[in-house]
Amino acid sequence: MTRPSPTRSFAPDDRDTVTSISGAVAQSAYVEHTQLLERRFHHVRQGVWSLVGNGLSNQTFIDAPEGIIAIDTGESVEEMRAALAELRAVTDRPVVAVLYTHFHYVGGTQAILDERGLDASGLPIHGHARIAFNRTRAAAEIGTAYGRGLIEQFAISLPVDGPDSCPNVGLGLYYRDPAHAPFTPGHVPVNRTFDGACELQVAGLTVHVQPAPSDADDSVTYWFPELGTAVNNLVWPVLFHVFAIRGEEYRDPRIMLHGIDHLLSLHADHLVAAHGPPISGADTIEQRVTRYRDSIQFLWDQTVRLTNRGLSSVELGHAIRLPDQCDDDYLTSEFYGVAEHHVRQIRHGLFGFFDGDEANLFPHNTAERAARLIAGFGGRGEVRRQLRAAIDTDDMRWALELGSWLVRSDDAEPTDRELLATALRQVARRTSAANIRSWCLTRALSLEGRLDLSRTRTHRLPTRQVIADPVQSVHTLRVLLLPERADGIDLHIRWEFDGGRATGLHIRNSVAVPTDGTGAAAVLRCTGAAWAAVLGGQAAWAAVLGGQAAWPGDLAIEGDAAAVRRALAVFDVESLQP
Repeated sequence: MTRPSPTRSFAPDDRDTVTSISGAVAQSAYVEHTQLLERRFHHVRQGVWSLVGNGLSNQTFIDAPEGIIAIDTGESVEEMRAALAELRAVTDRPVVAVLYTHFHYVGGTQAILDERGLDASGLPIHGHARIAFNRTRAAAEIGTAYGRGLIEQFAISLPVDGPDSCPNVGLGLYYRDPAHAPFTPGHVPVNRTFDGACELQVAGLTVHVQPAPSDADDSVTYWFPELGTAVNNLVWPVLFHVFAIRGEEYRDPRIMLHGIDHLLSLHADHLVAAHGPPISGADTIEQRVTRYRDSIQFLWDQTVRLTNRGLSSVELGHAIRLPDQCDDDYLTSEFYGVAEHHVRQIRHGLFGFFDGDEANLFPHNTAERAARLIAGFGGRGEVRRQLRAAIDTDDMRWALELGSWLVRSDDAEPTDRELLATALRQVARRTSAANIRSWCLTRALSLEGRLDLSRTRTHRLPTRQVIADPVQSVHTLRVLLLPERADGIDLHIRWEFDGGRATGLHIRNSVAVPTDGTGAAAVLRCTGAAWAAVLGGQAAWAAVLGGQAAWPGDLAIEGDAAAVRRALAVFDVESLQP
Protein backbone atom coordinates (compact mmCIF):
# COMPACT_ATOMS: atom_id res chain seq x y z
CA MET A 1 0.00 0.00 0.00
CA THR A 2 1.01 3.64 -0.46
CA ARG A 3 0.26 6.54 1.78
CA PRO A 4 -3.24 7.98 1.51
CA SER A 5 -3.86 9.82 -1.74
CA PRO A 6 -6.59 12.26 -2.69
CA THR A 7 -9.67 10.90 -4.43
CA ARG A 8 -10.28 14.18 -6.25
CA SER A 9 -9.98 15.12 -9.89
CA PHE A 10 -7.25 17.65 -9.10
CA ALA A 11 -6.03 19.65 -6.11
CA PRO A 12 -7.19 23.24 -5.58
CA ASP A 13 -3.66 24.66 -5.47
CA ASP A 14 0.04 23.77 -5.75
CA ARG A 15 0.66 22.78 -2.12
CA ASP A 16 0.87 19.10 -3.03
CA THR A 17 2.80 19.59 -6.28
CA VAL A 18 6.40 18.31 -6.35
CA THR A 19 9.27 17.83 -8.79
CA SER A 20 10.28 14.24 -9.47
CA ILE A 21 13.80 12.92 -10.05
CA SER A 22 13.30 13.24 -13.80
CA GLY A 23 12.18 16.84 -13.36
CA ALA A 24 8.46 16.17 -13.81
CA VAL A 25 6.24 18.66 -12.02
CA ALA A 26 3.33 16.60 -10.72
CA GLN A 27 1.07 15.77 -7.80
CA SER A 28 3.02 14.08 -5.00
CA ALA A 29 0.93 10.92 -4.54
CA TYR A 30 1.00 10.32 -8.29
CA VAL A 31 4.80 10.59 -8.28
CA GLU A 32 4.98 8.17 -5.33
CA HIS A 33 2.81 5.70 -7.26
CA THR A 34 5.82 5.24 -9.56
CA GLN A 35 7.56 3.17 -6.85
CA LEU A 36 4.76 0.59 -6.96
CA LEU A 37 5.29 0.10 -10.70
CA GLU A 38 9.08 -0.10 -10.75
CA ARG A 39 10.64 -2.94 -12.70
CA ARG A 40 10.71 -6.13 -10.64
CA PHE A 41 10.53 -9.82 -11.45
CA HIS A 42 8.19 -10.93 -8.67
CA HIS A 43 8.55 -14.49 -7.35
CA VAL A 44 4.90 -14.97 -6.46
CA ARG A 45 5.25 -18.55 -5.20
CA GLN A 46 7.17 -21.62 -6.23
CA GLY A 47 6.92 -21.83 -10.00
CA VAL A 48 5.05 -18.55 -10.54
CA TRP A 49 6.71 -15.30 -11.63
CA SER A 50 5.32 -11.96 -12.79
CA LEU A 51 7.35 -9.17 -14.38
CA VAL A 52 6.16 -5.67 -13.46
CA GLY A 53 7.64 -2.51 -14.98
CA ASN A 54 8.58 -3.90 -18.38
CA GLY A 55 5.90 -1.84 -20.13
CA LEU A 56 2.25 -1.03 -19.59
CA SER A 57 1.36 -4.63 -18.73
CA ASN A 58 2.86 -7.55 -16.87
CA GLN A 59 4.23 -10.77 -18.32
CA THR A 60 3.53 -13.78 -16.12
CA PHE A 61 5.12 -17.23 -16.21
CA ILE A 62 3.87 -20.52 -14.74
CA ASP A 63 6.20 -23.51 -14.29
CA ALA A 64 4.06 -26.47 -15.39
CA PRO A 65 4.98 -30.19 -15.60
CA GLU A 66 5.63 -29.98 -19.36
CA GLY A 67 7.31 -26.57 -19.45
CA ILE A 68 6.63 -22.88 -18.94
CA ILE A 69 3.24 -21.25 -19.61
CA ALA A 70 3.53 -17.57 -20.61
CA ILE A 71 0.56 -15.31 -19.88
CA ASP A 72 0.38 -12.13 -22.04
CA THR A 73 3.29 -11.01 -24.19
CA GLY A 74 3.35 -7.22 -24.07
CA GLU A 75 3.34 -4.68 -26.88
CA SER A 76 6.29 -5.80 -29.00
CA VAL A 77 8.87 -8.49 -29.72
CA GLU A 78 11.49 -6.45 -27.86
CA GLU A 79 9.31 -6.18 -24.74
CA MET A 80 8.75 -9.93 -24.63
CA ARG A 81 12.43 -10.65 -25.25
CA ALA A 82 13.20 -8.56 -22.17
CA ALA A 83 10.69 -10.62 -20.18
CA LEU A 84 12.21 -13.89 -21.41
CA ALA A 85 15.62 -12.65 -20.34
CA GLU A 86 14.29 -12.23 -16.79
CA LEU A 87 12.80 -15.72 -16.94
CA ARG A 88 16.10 -17.20 -18.13
CA ALA A 89 17.77 -15.92 -14.97
CA VAL A 90 15.66 -18.38 -12.94
CA THR A 91 14.97 -21.29 -15.32
CA ASP A 92 16.00 -22.62 -18.71
CA ARG A 93 12.80 -24.64 -19.22
CA PRO A 94 11.14 -23.87 -22.58
CA VAL A 95 7.93 -21.91 -22.99
CA VAL A 96 5.47 -24.53 -24.26
CA ALA A 97 2.15 -22.64 -24.20
CA VAL A 98 0.75 -19.10 -24.17
CA LEU A 99 -2.43 -17.75 -22.57
CA TYR A 100 -3.91 -14.36 -23.46
CA THR A 101 -6.02 -12.63 -20.79
CA HIS A 102 -7.62 -10.31 -23.41
CA PHE A 103 -6.80 -8.63 -26.72
CA HIS A 104 -4.43 -6.03 -25.25
CA TYR A 105 -0.79 -6.97 -24.61
CA VAL A 106 -0.53 -9.81 -27.12
CA GLY A 107 2.04 -8.17 -29.40
CA GLY A 108 5.26 -9.95 -28.45
CA THR A 109 4.49 -13.66 -28.89
CA GLN A 110 6.85 -13.96 -31.86
CA ALA A 111 9.74 -13.62 -29.39
CA ILE A 112 8.77 -16.99 -27.90
CA LEU A 113 8.69 -18.63 -31.33
CA ASP A 114 12.07 -17.09 -32.15
CA GLU A 115 13.60 -18.38 -28.92
CA ARG A 116 12.45 -21.92 -29.65
CA GLY A 117 12.87 -21.84 -33.44
CA LEU A 118 9.19 -22.67 -34.02
CA ASP A 119 6.49 -21.51 -36.37
CA ALA A 120 3.05 -20.58 -35.06
CA SER A 121 1.70 -24.12 -35.42
CA GLY A 122 4.23 -25.42 -32.95
CA LEU A 123 3.02 -23.38 -29.96
CA PRO A 124 -0.44 -23.74 -28.36
CA ILE A 125 -1.87 -20.22 -27.89
CA HIS A 126 -5.08 -20.04 -25.87
CA GLY A 127 -7.47 -17.09 -25.81
CA HIS A 128 -11.02 -15.86 -26.22
CA ALA A 129 -12.62 -16.22 -29.64
CA ARG A 130 -13.21 -12.43 -29.86
CA ILE A 131 -9.54 -11.47 -29.59
CA ALA A 132 -9.01 -11.43 -33.36
CA PHE A 133 -12.14 -9.32 -33.96
CA ASN A 134 -11.25 -6.82 -31.24
CA ARG A 135 -7.73 -6.34 -32.58
CA THR A 136 -9.13 -5.63 -36.03
CA ARG A 137 -11.81 -3.29 -34.69
CA ALA A 138 -9.28 -1.16 -32.86
CA ALA A 139 -6.96 -0.95 -35.86
CA ALA A 140 -9.43 -0.46 -38.71
CA GLU A 141 -12.56 1.69 -38.79
CA ILE A 142 -11.96 3.51 -35.50
CA GLY A 143 -8.17 3.29 -35.82
CA THR A 144 -7.53 7.02 -36.24
CA ALA A 145 -9.49 8.15 -33.19
CA TYR A 146 -8.24 5.15 -31.21
CA GLY A 147 -4.63 5.93 -32.04
CA ARG A 148 -5.04 9.61 -31.21
CA GLY A 149 -6.54 8.66 -27.87
CA LEU A 150 -3.58 6.43 -27.06
CA ILE A 151 -1.18 9.29 -27.73
CA GLU A 152 -3.13 11.65 -25.49
CA GLN A 153 -3.81 9.20 -22.65
CA PHE A 154 -0.47 7.43 -22.43
CA ALA A 155 1.98 10.35 -22.67
CA ILE A 156 3.42 8.95 -25.90
CA SER A 157 4.42 12.39 -27.22
CA LEU A 158 5.51 13.95 -23.93
CA PRO A 159 9.22 14.69 -23.34
CA VAL A 160 11.35 12.09 -21.54
CA ASP A 161 12.56 14.61 -18.95
CA GLY A 162 11.74 18.06 -17.64
CA PRO A 163 8.53 19.53 -16.17
CA ASP A 164 6.21 17.87 -18.69
CA SER A 165 7.82 14.42 -18.53
CA CYS A 166 5.87 11.40 -17.34
CA PRO A 167 6.74 9.56 -14.08
CA ASN A 168 4.25 6.77 -14.85
CA VAL A 169 1.06 6.08 -16.80
CA GLY A 170 -0.98 4.71 -13.89
CA LEU A 171 -1.06 1.03 -14.84
CA GLY A 172 2.65 0.83 -15.61
CA LEU A 173 5.80 2.89 -15.92
CA TYR A 174 5.28 3.41 -19.65
CA TYR A 175 2.95 2.61 -22.48
CA ARG A 176 6.08 1.33 -24.21
CA ASP A 177 9.53 1.35 -22.63
CA PRO A 178 11.76 3.55 -24.87
CA ALA A 179 14.51 0.95 -24.42
CA HIS A 180 12.39 -1.48 -26.45
CA ALA A 181 12.36 0.64 -29.62
CA PRO A 182 11.69 0.04 -32.53
CA PHE A 183 8.75 -1.95 -31.05
CA THR A 184 8.59 -4.71 -33.65
CA PRO A 185 5.03 -6.12 -33.98
CA GLY A 186 4.98 -9.78 -32.99
CA HIS A 187 1.38 -10.79 -32.47
CA VAL A 188 0.63 -14.45 -33.14
CA PRO A 189 -3.09 -15.27 -33.32
CA VAL A 190 -4.88 -17.62 -30.97
CA ASN A 191 -4.94 -21.22 -32.23
CA ARG A 192 -6.87 -22.67 -29.26
CA THR A 193 -10.05 -20.62 -28.77
CA PHE A 194 -12.82 -20.64 -26.18
CA ASP A 195 -15.87 -18.41 -25.81
CA GLY A 196 -17.19 -19.36 -22.40
CA ALA A 197 -16.32 -20.93 -19.07
CA CYS A 198 -14.29 -24.10 -19.55
CA GLU A 199 -11.54 -26.27 -18.13
CA LEU A 200 -8.26 -26.63 -20.02
CA GLN A 201 -5.29 -28.90 -19.70
CA VAL A 202 -2.25 -26.76 -20.48
CA ALA A 203 1.29 -28.12 -20.24
CA GLY A 204 0.15 -30.67 -17.68
CA LEU A 205 -1.75 -28.22 -15.46
CA THR A 206 -5.48 -27.83 -14.99
CA VAL A 207 -6.64 -24.30 -15.85
CA HIS A 208 -10.17 -23.07 -15.20
CA VAL A 209 -11.27 -20.31 -17.57
CA GLN A 210 -13.94 -17.82 -16.53
CA PRO A 211 -15.12 -14.98 -18.82
CA ALA A 212 -14.64 -11.73 -16.91
CA PRO A 213 -15.30 -8.65 -19.07
CA SER A 214 -13.60 -5.55 -17.72
CA ASP A 215 -11.92 -3.09 -20.11
CA ALA A 216 -12.42 -5.68 -22.88
CA ASP A 217 -15.31 -8.04 -23.57
CA ASP A 218 -12.84 -10.87 -24.29
CA SER A 219 -11.21 -10.64 -20.87
CA VAL A 220 -10.96 -13.85 -18.81
CA THR A 221 -9.71 -15.05 -15.43
CA TYR A 222 -7.37 -18.05 -15.34
CA TRP A 223 -7.52 -20.12 -12.16
CA PHE A 224 -4.76 -22.63 -11.39
CA PRO A 225 -6.28 -24.65 -8.52
CA GLU A 226 -3.14 -26.73 -7.99
CA LEU A 227 -1.17 -23.52 -7.39
CA GLY A 228 -3.84 -21.51 -5.55
CA THR A 229 -3.15 -18.76 -8.09
CA ALA A 230 -5.54 -16.66 -10.18
CA VAL A 231 -4.39 -14.53 -13.11
CA ASN A 232 -6.86 -11.78 -14.01
CA ASN A 233 -7.59 -8.51 -15.77
CA LEU A 234 -10.03 -7.25 -13.16
CA VAL A 235 -8.09 -5.97 -10.15
CA TRP A 236 -5.79 -3.15 -11.22
CA PRO A 237 -3.28 -1.12 -9.16
CA VAL A 238 -5.72 1.83 -9.44
CA LEU A 239 -9.45 2.48 -9.21
CA PHE A 240 -10.95 0.64 -12.15
CA HIS A 241 -11.40 2.72 -15.30
CA VAL A 242 -15.10 2.86 -16.12
CA PHE A 243 -14.33 5.76 -18.46
CA ALA A 244 -11.18 5.89 -20.59
CA ILE A 245 -10.34 9.45 -21.62
CA ARG A 246 -8.99 8.09 -24.91
CA GLY A 247 -12.53 6.95 -25.75
CA GLU A 248 -13.74 3.36 -25.51
CA GLU A 249 -16.92 1.33 -25.53
CA TYR A 250 -18.97 1.49 -22.33
CA ARG A 251 -17.64 -0.71 -19.56
CA ASP A 252 -20.70 -1.75 -17.59
CA PRO A 253 -19.78 -2.01 -13.88
CA ARG A 254 -22.59 -4.51 -13.27
CA ILE A 255 -20.96 -7.00 -15.62
CA MET A 256 -17.54 -6.45 -14.11
CA LEU A 257 -18.86 -7.08 -10.59
CA HIS A 258 -19.79 -10.64 -11.58
CA GLY A 259 -16.17 -11.25 -12.58
CA ILE A 260 -14.83 -9.87 -9.31
CA ASP A 261 -17.33 -11.90 -7.27
CA HIS A 262 -16.14 -15.02 -9.09
CA LEU A 263 -12.55 -14.07 -8.34
CA LEU A 264 -13.36 -13.68 -4.65
CA SER A 265 -15.15 -17.05 -4.64
CA LEU A 266 -11.88 -18.79 -5.56
CA HIS A 267 -10.30 -17.87 -2.19
CA ALA A 268 -6.98 -17.65 -3.99
CA ASP A 269 -3.71 -17.53 -2.10
CA HIS A 270 -2.11 -15.49 -4.88
CA LEU A 271 -3.60 -12.92 -7.21
CA VAL A 272 -1.62 -11.97 -10.32
CA ALA A 273 -3.00 -9.22 -12.52
CA ALA A 274 -2.38 -7.88 -16.01
CA HIS A 275 -1.11 -4.71 -14.30
CA GLY A 276 0.63 -3.93 -11.04
CA PRO A 277 2.26 -6.09 -8.39
CA PRO A 278 0.84 -9.45 -7.30
CA ILE A 279 -1.08 -9.79 -4.04
CA SER A 280 -0.62 -12.79 -1.74
CA GLY A 281 -2.48 -14.07 1.30
CA ALA A 282 -6.10 -15.23 1.12
CA ASP A 283 -7.28 -12.90 3.88
CA THR A 284 -5.49 -9.90 2.40
CA ILE A 285 -6.88 -10.64 -1.04
CA GLU A 286 -10.42 -10.98 0.30
CA GLN A 287 -10.27 -7.72 2.24
CA ARG A 288 -8.66 -5.57 -0.45
CA VAL A 289 -10.49 -7.00 -3.44
CA THR A 290 -13.83 -6.73 -1.64
CA ARG A 291 -13.20 -3.04 -1.05
CA TYR A 292 -12.14 -2.66 -4.71
CA ARG A 293 -15.33 -4.39 -5.80
CA ASP A 294 -17.48 -2.27 -3.54
CA SER A 295 -15.93 0.97 -4.79
CA ILE A 296 -17.14 0.08 -8.29
CA GLN A 297 -20.63 -0.79 -7.06
CA PHE A 298 -20.66 2.48 -5.12
CA LEU A 299 -20.09 4.49 -8.31
CA TRP A 300 -22.88 2.65 -10.15
CA ASP A 301 -25.40 2.73 -7.32
CA GLN A 302 -24.90 6.40 -6.51
CA THR A 303 -25.05 7.39 -10.17
CA VAL A 304 -28.38 5.61 -10.54
CA ARG A 305 -29.73 7.06 -7.27
CA LEU A 306 -28.98 10.64 -8.26
CA THR A 307 -29.98 10.18 -11.89
CA ASN A 308 -33.38 9.06 -10.64
CA ARG A 309 -33.52 12.32 -8.69
CA GLY A 310 -32.92 14.27 -11.91
CA LEU A 311 -29.27 15.27 -11.73
CA SER A 312 -27.55 16.01 -15.04
CA SER A 313 -24.28 14.47 -16.13
CA VAL A 314 -22.19 17.42 -14.92
CA GLU A 315 -24.09 17.59 -11.65
CA LEU A 316 -23.40 13.90 -11.01
CA GLY A 317 -19.68 14.49 -11.41
CA HIS A 318 -19.79 17.10 -8.67
CA ALA A 319 -22.19 15.31 -6.35
CA ILE A 320 -20.53 11.88 -6.10
CA ARG A 321 -17.18 11.27 -4.47
CA LEU A 322 -15.68 8.04 -3.22
CA PRO A 323 -15.71 7.41 0.55
CA ASP A 324 -12.57 8.48 2.41
CA GLN A 325 -11.67 4.83 3.05
CA CYS A 326 -10.86 4.49 -0.65
CA ASP A 327 -7.84 6.76 -0.10
CA ASP A 328 -6.16 4.09 2.04
CA ASP A 329 -5.27 1.68 -0.74
CA TYR A 330 -3.86 2.20 -4.23
CA LEU A 331 -6.42 -0.31 -5.55
CA THR A 332 -9.20 2.23 -4.95
CA SER A 333 -7.27 5.47 -5.51
CA GLU A 334 -7.61 7.72 -8.55
CA PHE A 335 -4.17 7.16 -10.05
CA TYR A 336 -5.48 6.41 -13.56
CA GLY A 337 -8.82 8.10 -14.23
CA VAL A 338 -11.15 10.04 -11.94
CA ALA A 339 -14.47 9.16 -10.36
CA GLU A 340 -15.96 12.43 -11.62
CA HIS A 341 -15.65 11.08 -15.17
CA HIS A 342 -16.65 7.51 -14.29
CA VAL A 343 -20.06 8.47 -12.95
CA ARG A 344 -20.79 10.61 -16.02
CA GLN A 345 -19.88 7.65 -18.23
CA ILE A 346 -22.19 5.34 -16.26
CA ARG A 347 -25.07 7.73 -16.81
CA HIS A 348 -24.26 7.99 -20.51
CA GLY A 349 -23.93 4.21 -20.80
CA LEU A 350 -27.37 3.74 -19.26
CA PHE A 351 -29.32 6.57 -20.87
CA GLY A 352 -27.35 8.07 -23.77
CA PHE A 353 -25.96 11.54 -24.37
CA PHE A 354 -28.99 13.62 -23.34
CA ASP A 355 -28.96 14.18 -19.60
CA GLY A 356 -32.01 16.40 -19.17
CA ASP A 357 -30.08 19.66 -19.29
CA GLU A 358 -32.07 21.92 -21.62
CA ALA A 359 -28.89 23.46 -23.02
CA ASN A 360 -27.83 20.07 -24.35
CA LEU A 361 -31.01 19.44 -26.31
CA PHE A 362 -30.24 21.58 -29.39
CA PRO A 363 -26.89 23.28 -28.81
CA HIS A 364 -25.29 25.59 -31.37
CA ASN A 365 -22.22 24.27 -33.14
CA THR A 366 -19.10 24.86 -31.08
CA ALA A 367 -17.71 27.87 -32.94
CA GLU A 368 -21.06 29.69 -32.98
CA ARG A 369 -21.66 29.02 -29.30
CA ALA A 370 -18.19 30.27 -28.41
CA ALA A 371 -18.69 33.45 -30.43
CA ARG A 372 -22.00 34.21 -28.72
CA LEU A 373 -20.59 33.58 -25.24
CA ILE A 374 -17.59 35.80 -25.91
CA ALA A 375 -19.84 38.57 -27.20
CA GLY A 376 -22.13 38.21 -24.21
CA PHE A 377 -19.20 38.57 -21.83
CA GLY A 378 -18.15 41.81 -23.46
CA GLY A 379 -15.68 40.65 -26.10
CA ARG A 380 -12.41 38.74 -26.30
CA GLY A 381 -10.52 41.20 -24.12
CA GLU A 382 -12.93 40.77 -21.22
CA VAL A 383 -12.92 36.97 -21.52
CA ARG A 384 -9.11 37.00 -21.51
CA ARG A 385 -9.13 39.23 -18.42
CA GLN A 386 -11.44 36.86 -16.59
CA LEU A 387 -9.42 33.85 -17.77
CA ARG A 388 -6.18 35.33 -16.38
CA ALA A 389 -7.97 36.13 -13.13
CA ALA A 390 -9.27 32.55 -12.89
CA ILE A 391 -5.76 31.18 -13.36
CA ASP A 392 -4.33 33.58 -10.78
CA THR A 393 -6.98 32.58 -8.21
CA ASP A 394 -6.71 28.80 -8.86
CA ASP A 395 -10.22 28.67 -10.35
CA MET A 396 -9.16 26.09 -12.93
CA ARG A 397 -12.56 24.71 -13.86
CA TRP A 398 -13.67 28.18 -14.89
CA ALA A 399 -10.34 28.86 -16.58
CA LEU A 400 -10.72 25.76 -18.76
CA GLU A 401 -14.21 26.78 -19.84
CA LEU A 402 -13.28 30.38 -20.64
CA GLY A 403 -10.18 29.22 -22.51
CA SER A 404 -12.18 26.74 -24.55
CA TRP A 405 -14.47 29.54 -25.82
CA LEU A 406 -11.49 31.55 -27.00
CA VAL A 407 -9.69 28.75 -28.85
CA ARG A 408 -12.84 27.29 -30.45
CA SER A 409 -14.14 30.54 -31.86
CA ASP A 410 -13.30 31.28 -35.48
CA ASP A 411 -10.92 34.15 -34.69
CA ALA A 412 -8.75 32.44 -32.05
CA GLU A 413 -5.34 34.03 -31.53
CA PRO A 414 -2.01 32.63 -30.23
CA THR A 415 -2.57 34.40 -26.89
CA ASP A 416 -5.82 32.49 -26.43
CA ARG A 417 -4.15 29.14 -27.03
CA GLU A 418 -1.32 30.01 -24.64
CA LEU A 419 -3.76 30.95 -21.87
CA LEU A 420 -5.71 27.70 -22.22
CA ALA A 421 -2.42 25.77 -22.27
CA THR A 422 -1.44 27.44 -18.99
CA ALA A 423 -4.70 26.34 -17.37
CA LEU A 424 -4.32 22.79 -18.66
CA ARG A 425 -0.76 22.59 -17.37
CA GLN A 426 -1.88 23.71 -13.93
CA VAL A 427 -4.50 20.97 -13.80
CA ALA A 428 -1.94 18.43 -15.01
CA ARG A 429 0.41 19.32 -12.16
CA ARG A 430 -2.31 18.94 -9.53
CA THR A 431 -4.04 15.68 -10.48
CA SER A 432 -3.18 12.26 -9.11
CA ALA A 433 -4.66 10.63 -12.24
CA ALA A 434 -2.07 9.68 -14.86
CA ASN A 435 -4.56 9.80 -17.74
CA ILE A 436 -5.72 13.31 -16.89
CA ARG A 437 -2.16 14.59 -16.53
CA SER A 438 -1.05 13.07 -19.83
CA TRP A 439 -4.12 14.35 -21.70
CA CYS A 440 -3.82 17.88 -20.34
CA LEU A 441 -0.08 18.14 -21.08
CA THR A 442 -0.45 16.70 -24.57
CA ARG A 443 -3.21 19.20 -25.36
CA ALA A 444 -1.18 22.06 -23.82
CA LEU A 445 1.86 21.26 -25.96
CA SER A 446 -0.37 21.10 -29.04
CA LEU A 447 -1.95 24.49 -28.25
CA GLU A 448 1.52 25.99 -27.80
CA GLY A 449 2.59 24.71 -31.20
CA ARG A 450 5.27 22.48 -29.66
CA LEU A 451 3.54 19.27 -30.70
CA ASP A 452 1.97 18.59 -34.10
CA LEU A 453 -0.89 16.11 -33.85
CA SER A 454 -2.45 16.85 -37.23
CA ARG A 455 -1.54 13.37 -38.49
CA THR A 456 -3.80 11.86 -35.82
CA ARG A 457 -6.84 13.48 -37.44
CA THR A 458 -6.41 11.82 -40.83
CA HIS A 459 -7.53 8.23 -41.34
CA ARG A 460 -4.47 6.23 -42.39
CA LEU A 461 -4.40 2.73 -43.81
CA PRO A 462 -0.91 1.36 -43.04
CA THR A 463 0.67 -0.73 -45.78
CA ARG A 464 1.41 -3.68 -43.50
CA GLN A 465 -2.16 -3.77 -42.23
CA VAL A 466 -3.65 -3.65 -45.74
CA ILE A 467 -1.41 -6.43 -47.05
CA ALA A 468 -2.30 -8.59 -44.06
CA ASP A 469 -6.05 -8.12 -44.57
CA PRO A 470 -6.99 -6.37 -47.81
CA VAL A 471 -10.65 -7.41 -47.40
CA GLN A 472 -10.90 -5.49 -44.13
CA SER A 473 -9.29 -2.45 -45.75
CA VAL A 474 -12.02 -2.39 -48.40
CA HIS A 475 -14.73 -2.49 -45.74
CA THR A 476 -12.99 0.31 -43.82
CA LEU A 477 -13.49 2.61 -46.80
CA ARG A 478 -17.15 2.98 -45.85
CA VAL A 479 -16.27 5.29 -42.94
CA LEU A 480 -14.26 7.48 -45.34
CA LEU A 481 -17.15 8.18 -47.71
CA LEU A 482 -17.80 11.89 -48.40
CA PRO A 483 -21.59 12.25 -48.91
CA GLU A 484 -21.28 15.34 -51.09
CA ARG A 485 -19.28 13.32 -53.62
CA ALA A 486 -21.52 10.25 -53.57
CA ASP A 487 -24.81 11.83 -54.63
CA GLY A 488 -26.31 9.91 -57.53
CA ILE A 489 -23.77 7.08 -57.54
CA ASP A 490 -25.10 3.52 -57.51
CA LEU A 491 -22.38 0.98 -58.29
CA HIS A 492 -21.56 -2.45 -56.89
CA ILE A 493 -17.82 -3.26 -57.11
CA ARG A 494 -16.14 -6.60 -56.41
CA TRP A 495 -12.48 -6.76 -55.33
CA GLU A 496 -10.51 -9.89 -56.17
CA PHE A 497 -7.11 -10.15 -54.49
CA ASP A 498 -4.30 -12.64 -54.94
CA GLY A 499 -4.68 -15.78 -52.84
CA GLY A 500 -8.36 -16.14 -53.71
CA ARG A 501 -9.56 -13.42 -51.32
CA ALA A 502 -12.60 -11.45 -52.50
CA THR A 503 -15.05 -8.88 -51.17
CA GLY A 504 -17.27 -6.05 -52.35
CA LEU A 505 -18.81 -2.64 -51.73
CA HIS A 506 -22.11 -1.39 -53.07
CA ILE A 507 -21.96 2.40 -53.19
CA ARG A 508 -25.54 3.69 -53.11
CA ASN A 509 -27.65 6.30 -51.29
CA SER A 510 -24.46 7.98 -50.02
CA VAL A 511 -23.27 4.88 -48.15
CA ALA A 512 -20.88 2.06 -49.05
CA VAL A 513 -22.43 -1.27 -48.08
CA PRO A 514 -20.02 -4.21 -47.54
CA THR A 515 -20.87 -7.31 -49.61
CA ASP A 516 -19.14 -10.49 -50.74
CA GLY A 517 -19.04 -9.10 -54.26
CA THR A 518 -21.57 -11.51 -55.77
CA GLY A 519 -23.44 -9.95 -58.68
CA ALA A 520 -21.22 -6.86 -58.84
CA ALA A 521 -21.39 -4.68 -61.95
CA ALA A 522 -17.60 -4.23 -62.02
CA VAL A 523 -14.61 -6.20 -60.78
CA LEU A 524 -11.31 -4.75 -59.57
CA ARG A 525 -8.51 -7.33 -59.60
CA CYS A 526 -5.24 -6.56 -57.86
CA THR A 527 -2.50 -7.89 -55.62
CA GLY A 528 -2.50 -7.00 -51.97
CA ALA A 529 0.78 -5.12 -52.45
CA ALA A 530 -0.65 -2.92 -55.23
CA TRP A 531 -3.80 -2.14 -53.25
CA ALA A 532 -1.73 -1.36 -50.13
CA ALA A 533 0.46 1.01 -52.18
CA VAL A 534 -2.63 2.86 -53.39
CA LEU A 535 -4.31 3.18 -49.99
CA GLY A 536 -1.02 4.02 -48.32
CA GLY A 537 -0.49 6.93 -50.70
CA GLN A 538 2.64 5.48 -52.28
CA ALA A 539 1.00 5.50 -55.72
CA ALA A 540 -2.14 6.90 -57.32
CA TRP A 541 -4.33 4.01 -58.30
CA ALA A 542 -4.75 5.38 -61.82
CA ALA A 543 -0.97 5.17 -62.23
CA VAL A 544 -0.97 1.57 -61.03
CA LEU A 545 -3.84 0.78 -63.40
CA GLY A 546 -1.96 2.33 -66.31
CA GLY A 547 1.26 0.45 -65.59
CA GLN A 548 3.08 3.68 -64.69
CA ALA A 549 3.88 2.74 -61.08
CA ALA A 550 5.98 0.00 -59.54
CA TRP A 551 3.20 -2.58 -59.84
CA PRO A 552 2.40 -2.67 -63.60
CA GLY A 553 -0.29 -5.16 -64.46
CA ASP A 554 -1.13 -5.81 -60.81
CA LEU A 555 -4.39 -3.87 -60.93
CA ALA A 556 -7.08 -4.22 -63.58
CA ILE A 557 -10.78 -3.39 -63.94
CA GLU A 558 -13.41 -5.54 -65.61
CA GLY A 559 -16.43 -3.46 -66.53
CA ASP A 560 -16.92 0.31 -66.79
CA ALA A 561 -13.53 1.62 -65.64
CA ALA A 562 -14.66 5.25 -65.72
CA ALA A 563 -17.61 4.45 -63.45
CA VAL A 564 -15.31 2.65 -61.01
CA ARG A 565 -12.99 5.65 -60.93
CA ARG A 566 -15.89 8.00 -60.20
CA ALA A 567 -17.18 5.69 -57.48
CA LEU A 568 -13.85 5.32 -55.71
CA ALA A 569 -13.35 9.09 -55.80
CA VAL A 570 -16.12 9.43 -53.19
CA PHE A 571 -13.72 8.24 -50.51
CA ASP A 572 -11.52 10.62 -48.54
CA VAL A 573 -8.29 9.00 -49.75
CA GLU A 574 -6.09 11.32 -51.78
CA SER A 575 -4.61 8.60 -53.96
CA LEU A 576 -8.10 7.51 -55.11
CA GLN A 577 -8.86 10.91 -56.58
CA PRO A 578 -8.86 11.36 -60.40
